[in-house]
Amino acid sequence: MSDQHHEEAHTGPIKTPKQLLVAVFYSFVLPVFIIIGLVVYVTSDYKPQAGSSNDQEAIAARIQKVGSVEIKDANRAARSGEEVYKAQCAACHVAGAAGAPKFGDAGAWGARIAKGYDTLLTSALKGKGAMGAQGGGEFEDFEIGRAVVFMTNAAGGKFAVPKQPEPK
Repeated sequence: MSDQHHEEAHTGPIKTPKQLLVAVFYSFVLPVFIIIGLVVYVTSDYKPQAGSSNDQEAIAARIQKVGSVEIKDANRAARSGEEVYKAQCAACHVAGAAGAPKFGDAGAWGARIAKGYDTLLTSALKGKGAMGAQGGGEFEDFEIGRAVVFMTNAAGGKFAVPKQPEPK
C-alpha cells in the first residue's frame, strides 16, 4: 500500500536564470538604492532648530564655538562691597532664598561670623550648599571679599574691608 513512491518535483518560484537575476536585483541592489535615496533626502535640506523663528540664528547657535574670550578692563576702579552685594548677592540674601541668611539678620549670621572671614570668603568663592561659586565671574576675588565684609558687618561682624592687591 505504501509502496507507491511519490516523486514530486520540489521546485521554488525561480525557474529560469532570468528570474534568478531579477530576484537578486530586487533583494540586494534595490534596497541599497533606497537607502542611498533616503540618506540624500534627509541630509539635502538644512533643518532649523525646533521652535526657532530665525533659521540663520538657529544655525549660528548650533555651530557656535565652545569657549569665548572676555577682555576685562584691568584699570577699572574696584567696586565696593555694597555695589557687589547689590549686583551679585542681593538676589538671594534679601529674601533668604534657598536658606541664605538674610541681610542684617544677626541671628542667622552669628554662627557664620564666628567661623571667621577666611572661611566665609572661601564659601563665597567656591560655593556652599545651594549657593553657587562666586569666584571667577564678573568680580575679582577681593571684591567678593568686600561684599562678604559688607554683609557680615551689617549683621554685627567686625571684619576689615580687604584692600585691592597690588599688580604683580
